[in-house]
Amino acid sequence: MTSDKIESYSPLSPAVRRVASAFRVVGTISFWVQIVLAVVSTLVLIFSTTTLSLRAGSGNPGTGAGLLFAVFGVLVLFAGAYWAFRYTQIGKQLRSGDARTRPKRGDAIQALRLGIVINLVGLLLTLLGAQATVGVLLAKSLSQPQGTAIFDPSQVTRLIQPLDIFVVQANINTISAHFVGVAASLWLARTMSRQ
Repeated sequence: MTSDKIESYSPLSPAVRRVASAFRVVGTISFWVQIVLAVVSTLVLIFSTTTLSLRAGSGNPGTGAGLLFAVFGVLVLFAGAYWAFRYTQIGKQLRSGDARTRPKRGDAIQALRLGIVINLVGLLLTLLGAQATVGVLLAKSLSQPQGTAIFDPSQVTRLIQPLDIFVVQANINTISAHFVGVAASLWLARTMSRQ
């Protein structure tokens, strides 16, 4: 071995091995939970958007705002899933025998901070979408005459429609996935601080 290789090689301490393993395992779990929920939410939102555009004249402005924020929340969720995948890469780099390729503690902490910010921004957008959608549902439920049927087709927008519930479901899925992303980042930060 040359002296350059000897200087750059440093054996891994048990603490670094534990942190590396945590990054890989938690990153993988977080990635898959976020990506599955993101795909489900995307499919629901595509269906909802398609249905809303087919009923162009009967839409409600609040539903459109709820959909818009929900779409932004899902887009940020895909970024959060990518960042969870980055955690697995950081875990692999931490296991490297070459000290030059191993990320520094500060770099790993910065990656965790960015992961938390990504998921918190996604949570905020998705919560705004959920609030808009729930507001529409509340307004519709309060404006419906109790115990009577509506036979006038122009009044159908006053009824709560399955599309509205789909948007709520997509928002709940997205909020759950962002929560997993925040929880994973915080757990990894806690793991690093204990080492």
